[in-house]
Amino acid sequence: MPDKRPHFDIVALGEPMVEFNETAPAQYRQGYGGDTANFAVAAARQGANVAYCTRLGDDRFGRMFLQLWAQEGVDTSAVRIDAHAHTGVYFVSHDEQGHYFDYLRAGSAASRMTPDFLDAGLLQHARYLHVSGISQAISATASDTVSAAIAIARAAGVTITYDPNLRLRLWPLEQARDTIQKTIALADVFLPSLDEAQTLSGEDDIPSVIAWCAQHGAKKVVLKCGAQGAWVWEQGQEKARHVAAFKVEPVDATGAGDCFDGALVARLAAGDNLLDATRYANVAAAISTTGYGAVAPVPDQGKVLIHIVETLLE
Repeated sequence: MPDKRPHFDIVALGEPMVEFNETAPAQYRQGYGGDTANFAVAAARQGANVAYCTRLGDDRFGRMFLQLWAQEGVDTSAVRIDAHAHTGVYFVSHDEQGHYFDYLRAGSAASRMTPDFLDAGLLQHARYLHVSGISQAISATASDTVSAAIAIARAAGVTITYDPNLRLRLWPLEQARDTIQKTIALADVFLPSLDEAQTLSGEDDIPSVIAWCAQHGAKKVVLKCGAQGAWVWEQGQEKARHVAAFKVEPVDATGAGDCFDGALVARLAAGDNLLDATRYANVAAAISTTGYGAVAPVPDQGKVLIHIVETLLE
């Protein structure tokens, strides 16, 4: 009898958070955040068929997320409601040095994820599973849930993409390094930022950072460098290749790395090679920095393609 369960290009797992982003002194705009939740919306806006796995509080913020995902076409069949916990919240403030985060996430519904809540069938029928270090850091049970999801997906031949999203306010460096190093070897595509990789590796220059990734089992690496673009490396290549950044006038970089990840994995699912997917993701992430918030300014596929064509015609 044929399996009638839906098949997804991408399944993401993690922690959604309601965002309050400072747009002027003491003025905040409500939006949405959480690294893998941002990723899921970004990937869906690039045309990928996406499902999200998490737990939400039985509260107004949780219902707002369900409405958002319905509007974005993100499947929520693996979202569970926790009547005994809240949906996480964070605040973003800005100054001339950049943006800063303050979180109200302790005891959140997502932090109470456990392996037994996972939908194994959904994971087994995905082409890509995306996870992050933040989900591993928010609680021991959430970390166990990430490990279980990876194990289920790998056994089914699903491609694993992994962003360490290092947050030292959530866990000490040595614990983070140990967990992240173990996960690198289980992932097919490793997606660190340069500053994260430098902190984890203790190395400064790009070749040494890439070598550290390879030493710990990385198969493919996209090293995100913000306004300096990205570096792409795959097993068998002697040197990493640089992909130039797409130039914009940024106002808020919140969630830009998550947008990059979502756009990149969506393009991989569409058949692009890693270098072309990185070029596309650079454009999408750059556009996302031209507005406030992690989700609202994320471009859809049409907008990204228009910018790419305009650049080629210049």
